[in-house]
Amino acid sequence: MAKRLLVAYGLWALGGPLGLHHIYLGRDSHALLWMLTLGGFGGGWLWDFWHLPGWVAAANGARAPGDRGGTVPALSPLRLAGQVTVGTYFGLVAALGLPWVPALLAQPLAVGLGVQLVSSVGDQTAEAPSILAAAFLASLLFQGRVLAVLPASLAASIAAQRHRRYKPHGMPRPRLAARLYHLGLACLAFAAPLACRGLCGAAGVLGTLLALPRAATELLLLPLRTGRLLAEVLGFASSSPARDRGTGFEPSSWSEWQQRAYEV
Repeated sequence: MAKRLLVAYGLWALGGPLGLHHIYLGRDSHALLWMLTLGGFGGGWLWDFWHLPGWVAAANGARAPGDRGGTVPALSPLRLAGQVTVGTYFGLVAALGLPWVPALLAQPLAVGLGVQLVSSVGDQTAEAPSILAAAFLASLLFQGRVLAVLPASLAASIAAQRHRRYKPHGMPRPRLAARLYHLGLACLAFAAPLACRGLCGAAGVLGTLLALPRAATELLLLPLRTGRLLAEVLGFASSSPARDRGTGFEPSSWSEWQQRAYEV
């Protein structure tokens, strides 16, 4: 079915940050990237406005002559910057949402997947093993610290640029239901650790909020208890028998002092 430019612009306006126009045009990698970054942190969604006519033409089978003049795509500084940014973003999300997973495993894996996702946008791709190897090596050099996500992302992006290539043509495209299913699984895998961490944090905050009324009550009653204790010490008030029995002294030293005062 031929794609219409008006429909693409409508989807861009209604659900552009979620990549609806990319799903319509069959650009699933781009759509997933937009879903996980909310339209490329907003800027990428606005940038799509000028590229929609070319993408619609490409989805309808039109291809500009000479766009694949060589076997290796041309170096794109914009794609390189996107790889570094998204790789760092994925690494920080892994450090935040997966604190129970060793940092040497979670962070470089997330960085490599983020760089590979940006590398697969459009008609290009890269070798995933090389990207992951570079990310793990850089993370190992920095001993898996949180600050290692930036050099790991930079190393993985350089590896992706060195091993970039065009996607093969003629591959059958899966049905829309299967595509949406795969996109949903990817979004769930990304959001589940963050949701779990958020629920744990919310439970801790809720417990603190529930303890606040009791703490406030204790704070308000503190002057009354202090005054009563001072009155007992000065002899203006007598302590209750239950409290005297609870102290374990028979009889209490203060009770003896009060009895002698009354005799006098």
